[in-house]
This record gives sequence, C-alpha cells and structure tokens, in this order.
Amino acid sequence: MAHWFTVAFVTALAAHLVLQLWLSSRQVRQVIARRDAVPASFADVVSLVEHQKAADYTVARQKFGRVEILYDAVILLGLTLGGGLQATADMVSAWQLEAPWDGVAHVLLVMLALAVLGLPCSLWRTFVLEQRFGFNRTTVRTFVVDLVKGLVLGGVLGLAVVATLLWVMDAAGRLWWVAAWATWMSFSLVLLWAWPRWIAGLFNRFTPLQDTALRERIDALLARCDFHARDVYVMDGSRRSAHGNAYFTGLGREKRIVFFDTLLTSLSPIQVEAVLAHELAHFKLRHIPQRLIVSGATSLAGFALLGWLARQDWFYQSLGVTGASDSAALLLFMLGLPVFTWVFTPLASAWSRKHEFEADAFAAKHSDGPELARALVSMYRDNASTLTPDPLHSAFYDSHPPPVARIARLVPPGPAAPLLVRTDPVAS
Repeated sequence: MAHWFTVAFVTALAAHLVLQLWLSSRQVRQVIARRDAVPASFADVVSLVEHQKAADYTVARQKFGRVEILYDAVILLGLTLGGGLQATADMVSAWQLEAPWDGVAHVLLVMLALAVLGLPCSLWRTFVLEQRFGFNRTTVRTFVVDLVKGLVLGGVLGLAVVATLLWVMDAAGRLWWVAAWATWMSFSLVLLWAWPRWIAGLFNRFTPLQDTALRERIDALLARCDFHARDVYVMDGSRRSAHGNAYFTGLGREKRIVFFDTLLTSLSPIQVEAVLAHELAHFKLRHIPQRLIVSGATSLAGFALLGWLARQDWFYQSLGVTGASDSAALLLFMLGLPVFTWVFTPLASAWSRKHEFEADAFAAKHSDGPELARALVSMYRDNASTLTPDPLHSAFYDSHPPPVARIARLVPPGPAAPLLVRTDPVAS
C-alpha cells in the first residue's frame, strides 16, 4: 500500500497539472474569442494586425506551454517515484568518492541531467516558436556558446554552493539548517552584487549610454528622485531577441541601469525616462528590500522544513529513494517543494501587481504618466503581449497588471484620453 506522502505528492502534482491545463485553456479561449476586435481603449494605438499577431503568439505559447507542463511532470515522476534519483545515487556510489564530494557529484549529476532534458524545449522555443513570430535573433552558434558558458558557470557556482551546504549539513549539528540558510542568503546577496560587474558581461555586451541628451534627462530624473546609480548601460539584447526591456541590477553602489538596445530604438527620450522612473520606483518605494525580506523569511522556513524532513526515513522512501543521504534530501526537497507551494502563486502575483501599480503612480508623479502609457503600449505591440488575457489566468500568474486596467490608471477615460495616440506608422 502506498505511503501517505506518496499519495499526497501524486495528488498535489495531479491537482496542479489539472489547474494549469484548465487555466491555459481559459486563456486560449479568451484570446481567440477577442482576436478580431482591438479593445476600445487601444483602438487608436494598436492595429488589428498587431492585435491578431499578439493573440496568435499568446495561443502558440500556451499550447507549447501545455507540452512543457506534461513533459516536466514526466521528468519529475521519473526522477522520484520512477527511481531516477536512486539510480544516479547508485552510479555515484560506484565511483567511491569521499564525503562531501560524493554528494556534490550526485547533485551536480542530476542538475546536468535536468539541463540536458530541458534542451529540446529550449531549442523549440528559440528556433521554432520565437522564430515563427519574428522575435528570434539567436544564431545556432550563439545558442551553443551560451549553453556552454551557462553549464560551466553553473558547474563552478553549483560546486561551491553544494559543497558548502553539504559540509554544513554534516558538520553543524542538529540545527544545521540555520547555518545552511545563512550560507544560502550570503551567497545570494554576493551573487546579486557581483552579477553586473563580473558575470553578466559573459553573456552580453554592456556599453555606456552614448546619447548625451538622453543621459542628461536620466541624470535629471535621478537627481529629482535622490537616487544614485553607478552608470547607465545599453545591452545588446538584439543579438538574441527582438523583445525589449529595461531594468536595474546590483546592490548598494553597484546598482546599474540597463536598457535593451531594442527598447531605445522604439521609444522616445521622454518615454525612456518614464520607463526608467517606473523601474526606479521599485527601489524608492522599497519594493526590492521587501522582496528580499520575504525571500529570506520563506527560505528560512524552507530550510527549517528541510531540516526536519531530512531526518525522516519516510521522506526518502515515499519518493523513490531507498537510503537517506544529505544529497538526496537536497534533491528531493528541491524537486518536491514546488509540487505543494504552487498554491501561493496567486498571492505572489497579486503582491507583484500591487507593486507595479505603485511604481506606475510614482513614475506618473516624477516623470510623465501619459508618456509612460505610450511607452507601455509600444512595448505591448513590440513584444506581442495580449491585450485581452483571461481574468483568472491573469490573476493566478501575471506579475504585471492587465494592459487595459494598467493604461486606464495612467490615462483615465475622459478629456485626457486623446493623449494616448499613436506617433509611429500603423502596421497594415
């Protein structure tokens, strides 16, 4: 008779699968049903052709996403109840490595297997799905080079983190999970600080912003908001994709402003300023510290739970592993936790949308609300984002507010509404 935790695991996984597929089907039906009519508030700024492209892109991504959902579930079941983790543990055991290197090898071997198993989906997404809609600019050479760099970097960082965690689990006593949590948080913060300076440049080229007028506008915004950033960079995002974006990265005085080159070619200077004001708001309104605190608290709770589960024989046996080990505990926890924590997804999404509305209001106050609205519309068009998402799908998953609701807050209906007009040629 199956162990109760095995039943709970399979039930939670099945419930999540059913919910994901149901929400995906709702999203597809909603988008298809509204494919032939641009929402009234966007009628003057988004053409029917652009709206239909966004609908087709959304439907294609959803249909491919369903395949990924089922594929990932098969991999998860294969690694756990199917005996995959036990098989890799037996393989590593035959190598007769000393502790903690046997555990490190076990974890990294499984991580490598997951990376290899994920390749088919990554290839299809890049060279079929994104190519079909004109977004892909990644060459096969760039894809391979990125893959090799990612594997090497992941191996180096993974080796350091996993070896440290396994050593702590073995040497720190019954409350090892406290020390492991402190180690994990320290590593995360160091990585966040080091990423823009030492790591991001391995994958993309970052050049200082050369547009003097735009730089003066950005400096004026930073001065108005009493905000310091180390520098403003342009990233060669066009090497891989036609999608555009902007973001802050780094911690402390290492904070950097990064614009995709694709974004700078599609927005006016005042729109770039408005987008930057929105991103800056996440720091000024302390959204980033809030997220770090929540992340720290939830990861502490996670390590505490792992500390308890690692001592329970049934935790291993009910998920297909015959012998308890620190590496098996880490892997089972990493693979199994999302099966149960997906119920918190809508809460995280709602919190994120709240922050996005607050950042929009900040940008409207310190820059220009209607111009931010125009910039958002331009990004919706350029990224083929649907304007008509399903309300339940959006509420569950979306970290950003639906386009219609978001633009309505920036340009409320009434005398100001005509400000939302198109300034570039309309696609036909």
